[in-house]
Amino acid sequence: METLQKMTDDALVALYSKGNNQAFDILLERYKDKLYSYIYFVVRNEEQTEDLFQETFVKAIVTIQQGRYSADGKFGAWLTRIAHNLVIDFFRQERNENVVSNDEVEIDLFNNANLSDDTIETQMVNEQVLCDVRRLMDFLPENQREVVYMRFYQDLSFKEIAEITGVSINTSLGRMRYALLNLRRMAEEKDIELTIY
Repeated sequence: METLQKMTDDALVALYSKGNNQAFDILLERYKDKLYSYIYFVVRNEEQTEDLFQETFVKAIVTIQQGRYSADGKFGAWLTRIAHNLVIDFFRQERNENVVSNDEVEIDLFNNANLSDDTIETQMVNEQVLCDVRRLMDFLPENQREVVYMRFYQDLSFKEIAEITGVSINTSLGRMRYALLNLRRMAEEKDIELTIY
């Protein structure tokens, strides 16, 4: 089992496709927390998150067992893409796809996203800012909220975000610009300071 722990995702997928169930257990362990929190952040319902989480892994298992997974070193992004598609399907069924367009504004809200560990006071201020941002994110349209979450809370690149959400990099950047503009506007309306020290 320890030897399996050190293997790459693609090597584990190859082993699993040959019948080694422990290999998939390790993949599940590697990605379950990140994937679960991504789904929960978007759907905001524990029961639905459980269903979508399980459905994601069922689809992954079926795809691997059918030999349709192409090893490219991006197993985590591939899983997130499956989850993303399932979430989109869920919202289409629930809301008949109430989409908001957002591809025009250019503005950067976070000039310095790096947290400073200088003092306890600075840490507390930074934590409060991130907490305020998280609360304000609830009021963003779904596609903007998703991009902000992936970028700042999952630390994904815009290229990875574009791949996962199935849009161009420019669309991802546009959604981020809109999200940041909306966050700044909401912060001003609520008199919230969004400066990280």
